[in-house]
Amino acid sequence: MTGNHPWVVRVVRAVLVAAGLAALGYGLAGLFTHPRPANPPNSLSWLAGGVIVHDLVLVPATALVGFALSRFVPAPYRAVVQGALIISASVALMCLPLWLGYGGTPGNPTTNPLPYRRNLALVLGAVWAGAVAIMAVRAARRRTARRQRAVDG
Repeated sequence: MTGNHPWVVRVVRAVLVAAGLAALGYGLAGLFTHPRPANPPNSLSWLAGGVIVHDLVLVPATALVGFALSRFVPAPYRAVVQGALIISASVALMCLPLWLGYGGTPGNPTTNPLPYRRNLALVLGAVWAGAVAIMAVRAARRRTARRQRAVDG
């Protein structure tokens, strides 16, 4: 696609950059114009902390996991495992406060009414069941293709 229509890549990239800048502008406008004071210094420290954790923890961990995957997971299944790992990490990080029990009120059990750890386990189980199913289909297709080549050749 890129060889035949390089302008498509440029247009898609420009649209994505514009959407990202619009989202950034919307977030900054909300930070400074929200009716409740947002405490910009606190927000800035959270932003800086997020960047630091990303660069010093998440990127090296991702690189190490990627290196391990390249050594231990066969190539046809590597992308599926990578996708399942990315989804798993994203879901776990997004609900981290809930499954650690933060945000609730001790006297009010309705603030965090669901079994978040069990629900996280169910979601992760579904993600990995889907990944296993995709890998099983790929393995079956490879076996079928191998048999067909043996018959043809």
